[in-house]
Amino acid sequence: MQQDILQQGIDLMLFGMGTVFVFLTVLVIATMIMSRVVSRFFPDAPEPELAPVRAAPVGVNDPKLIAIIQDAVNQHRAKQK
Repeated sequence: MQQDILQQGIDLMLFGMGTVFVFLTVLVIATMIMSRVVSRFFPDAPEPELAPVRAAPVGVNDPKLIAIIQDAVNQHRAKQK
């Protein structure tokens, strides 16, 4: 009796594992086929080339800007003391 139940359990386990293995194999094959079909009929569009963006030069030698920055630094330092 025990041997019969054990044999049925092993048979059920092998049948279940076989079913899962076959399903996953079919799933992988179907995914590969769909990937090839999609890449064949809908190829990747080439990415447009972007022109390099140049940063606008900030008025580094602008005396008015330098004076404003210096005043802001002086006010900040005065608040810390």
